[in-house]
Amino acid sequence: MKALFAQISDLHLDGGERARGRAARVMEHLRALPRPVDALLVTGDIADNGEESEYEEAARLLDAPFPVLACPGNHDARPAYLKALLGEPADDMPVNRLHHVAGTAVLMCDATIPGRDEGQLDGDTLRWMDRTLTGLPPRTPALVAFHQPPVDLHHPLPDGSRLQRPEELAALLEAHPNVVAVLTGHAHTAAASTFAGRPLVVGPAVTWTLRMPWEGDRPADRDQPPGLAFHVLDEGNRLTTHFRVLP
Repeated sequence: MKALFAQISDLHLDGGERARGRAARVMEHLRALPRPVDALLVTGDIADNGEESEYEEAARLLDAPFPVLACPGNHDARPAYLKALLGEPADDMPVNRLHHVAGTAVLMCDATIPGRDEGQLDGDTLRWMDRTLTGLPPRTPALVAFHQPPVDLHHPLPDGSRLQRPEELAALLEAHPNVVAVLTGHAHTAAASTFAGRPLVVGPAVTWTLRMPWEGDRPADRDQPPGLAFHVLDEGNRLTTHFRVLP
């Protein structure tokens, strides 16, 4: 095993006890693992309303002895996210970050469109991704993470607000074969698919689980426990994902 990553998504912290308690359970579980993860990836919708107080709470909950790498989602607000969660000056520019973890490049990308639910990797972000991947040492494996999935998941809620213009991302990935997988959140359901010839893994939500159309007409199942994913990157740069729930 070259690297072990955990992924959580869609915490939707709103100052309430329910969201706080579910996120705390997930973090307690991760901190107690006999083998610590190399990093935790948080793929968006950390806050529910984009308030500074919600990110201050997130900073306390996500404090851990391992790196915690985040990207924003459609419920997040860039200025408050930067100021209260990352401790950086507030602005409205896309929040894109490169992290090096256990020999792996992890690109946490901002696919949000302020005020909209659907996502888009804008021109500045795509150029940043291209420059970043081009500048990596040869044969460095890379993971690309952002919020909205670039493919249909066969439910009208996430499919109505997925990543726009996915062909631009597909062209970028074609030019960078060292990207081994794409990781997203947003859909509130653990899912696995493919995109541009790569594994596409949609992390489960901490806050509630999406019922698919064949499971009934109540889409938000709030009785399901919070979920998380573990991604194992092996020496051959193959990614294997294990999903877990925390009753």
